[in-house]
Amino acid sequence: MAELMNCPKCDEIFVKNQFRDICQKCWKEEEKDYETVYQFLRKRENRAATMEQVVEETGVEEDIILKFIRQGRLKVTSFPNLGYPCQKCGKIIQREKVCPPCAEQLRKELELHKNEEERKREIEKRDKQATYFSVDEDFRKHR
Repeated sequence: MAELMNCPKCDEIFVKNQFRDICQKCWKEEEKDYETVYQFLRKRENRAATMEQVVEETGVEEDIILKFIRQGRLKVTSFPNLGYPCQKCGKIIQREKVCPPCAEQLRKELELHKNEEERKREIEKRDKQATYFSVDEDFRKHR
């Protein structure tokens, strides 16, 4: 369902939908920026350009270029020196959301958490199964 909101770029009111998160005017500007970047990268001599070189040569902000990459509009496999930051450490990567070292660290942390939760469940289970006896001294005396 569409929602009325302010454009995060220019603060103009617009109807947000599933395809656009910015107003029509800003969207047109982004489309123009995309064409500029794409035309620059299409040239054979520019395919190996770094992010800094693309920003410098096209005048398009790095955040906008990263948005195009995240949207899949610019395929980093075609441009070996372009990438986007790992969501955990910021290292430049070309696929997934996190770099392999961060992914491995996350896997280890999840495994550790899983083991800890399992240990807690075992302790709770043991505590529920345990039977406790108490001695009633008065009862012993009267026997």
